[in-house]
Amino acid sequence: MAADLSDVRFLTVAEVADMMRVSRMTVYRLVHSGELPAIRFGRSFRVPESAVAQALENHVAETA
Repeated sequence: MAADLSDVRFLTVAEVADMMRVSRMTVYRLVHSGELPAIRFGRSFRVPESAVAQALENHVAETA
């Protein structure tokens, strides 16, 4: 069964960059490499907030 999209919060690349404390270009690299899932709307990307939390959690787990 598909997830209810009304429960998903999408973030802009700039918002993701602020949350991760990285540049927007780093976020674009993560999206293009497939490390960070995103949906493309026209010329811009939107990243599910849960994907950002998962990426941060995975990164912290790798460095520990």
